[in-house]
Amino acid sequence: MAGPLAQEIENRLREAFAPSDLAVINDSARHHGHAGDDGSGESHFTVVIESAAFAGKTRLDRQRMVNEALGDIPGQRVHALAIRAIAPGDAS
Repeated sequence: MAGPLAQEIENRLREAFAPSDLAVINDSARHHGHAGDDGSGESHFTVVIESAAFAGKTRLDRQRMVNEALGDIPGQRVHALAIRAIAPGDAS
């Protein structure tokens, strides 16, 4: 079951992008005891999102869009966030 922060990330991304595919992966256990591990179990995430909103956008623009949609989460409430944002039909 997703923790409260993972659920908030998913909710914000669904609302902002109406994705055709979305995975919010909690990587925190792999970073236990490392820098940025706050003991919450929700400090490191990977987001894989596919949305038509990313069509025609550069990789950097897509990451900026995701970070903007997440507001205060990246860098303040989450130590690390890896983002893979694609448009439908993009090569894998």
